[in-house]
Amino acid sequence: MKRGKYVLIILLVLMAVFFISGCKKGGNSLQDGYYTVEMSEYSKGWKEFVTIRVSNGKIVTVEYNAKNASGFIKSWDIAYMRNMNAKKGTYPNYYTRTYAASFLAVQSDKGIDTVSGASVSGGNFQKMTALLMEKAGKGDTSLGIVKSE
Repeated sequence: MKRGKYVLIILLVLMAVFFISGCKKGGNSLQDGYYTVEMSEYSKGWKEFVTIRVSNGKIVTVEYNAKNASGFIKSWDIAYMRNMNAKKGTYPNYYTRTYAASFLAVQSDKGIDTVSGASVSGGNFQKMTALLMEKAGKGDTSLGIVKSE
């Protein structure tokens, strides 16, 4: 009977160890750090990028925007904003913040709704966030490049 107790105790301890290690791994799959992914080419003079910061295994900041060849940020271009808003009903400062907030809220590249009038940027954002999740899962902080279509 004593031998049965010891076997049971050993099995319970092993099960607890496997359970605890499984919870740690699943609950903290992103490595802390800063990660940036950008499109491979400029589109209409702009190259989109996303930068995230991961802390304690969670995404805590998201920056999504685009820059021109001189580094000027698309969301700062007032003339572009006015023109796009008149034609599409949205503008970069709105849709980049919307996509970034959604990504931060869901903590995943899945389940991000497309903003009407910014569907091409939404598609690029999906591709970039998928690569970001992969890189953050591996702890790979090198610049990620997504092939432009």
